[in-house]
Amino acid sequence: MNPVIVAIDGEASTGKSTQAKKIAEELDFDYRDSGAYYRALTLYLIQNNINSNEDISQTILDKIDLKQTFKDNKLIIYLNNEDVSDKIRGYKVSINVSSYAKKSEIRNFVYTQLRKSAKSNSLVIDGRDIGTVVFPDADFKFFLFADSKVRAERRHKQINDKSVKLESIEKEIKTRDNTDSTRKIAPLKKADDAYEIDVTSLSIIQVFDKILQKINSK
Repeated sequence: MNPVIVAIDGEASTGKSTQAKKIAEELDFDYRDSGAYYRALTLYLIQNNINSNEDISQTILDKIDLKQTFKDNKLIIYLNNEDVSDKIRGYKVSINVSSYAKKSEIRNFVYTQLRKSAKSNSLVIDGRDIGTVVFPDADFKFFLFADSKVRAERRHKQINDKSVKLESIEKEIKTRDNTDSTRKIAPLKKADDAYEIDVTSLSIIQVFDKILQKINSK
C-alpha cells in the first residue's frame, strides 16, 4: 500500500498542529510539523547572528541537522541533537520566522526533509504550502482559517508570558499573514481541491470531527 499523505494548511495559530497530531494519532500515521523545521532553522540562524537579509549558503545549511519524532501525541524536534521543542516557540523566533521562511534556500531545505519522510510512511503534515507546493498530490487537503483576534488569544495562552501584550501578538499575526500570503516563493493560499474550515467559533473537537469525517467519507 502506498503511503497516504494528509496535508493541513492554514493561517498562523489556527490549530493546524493540534489537529494534525490528533489525526495522526487517530489514523496511526506519522506526523511532521513543517513549521517546526522553519522555527528550528530560525533559532539556529538567530543564535549564530545570521540575518534574514543575508544569503544562507549551503555551507551553513550543511551544519544544520534536524530531526522530528512523534510518540504518545508528543512532537520533539532536535536541532543538532539538542531538543529545542520549547525554544522554537519563543517570542523572538515567532516574530522572525516568516522573514527566514520566505527565503528559497530555507524552503528547499525543509521540502527535502519533508519529502524524505513521506517515502515510506503515511504522514499527516501541517504548514502553509503543503497541499500547494510540497505535496500537491496529497490524498487529503485541508485549509484552516480564523479571525485574527481569536488567533491572537490562542497564541497568547500558548506563550503564557504576561509581559507580551495581546495587541502585539495580533499585530504580529497580521504581519505574518501578509508576509506569508504575499511572498514570491510558495505563498500561503488554499489549494483548489482543499477542504476549507473556518475554525473561529469551533472547538478543537469540532474541527477534528470535521476533518476525520471528510477523510472517512472518501
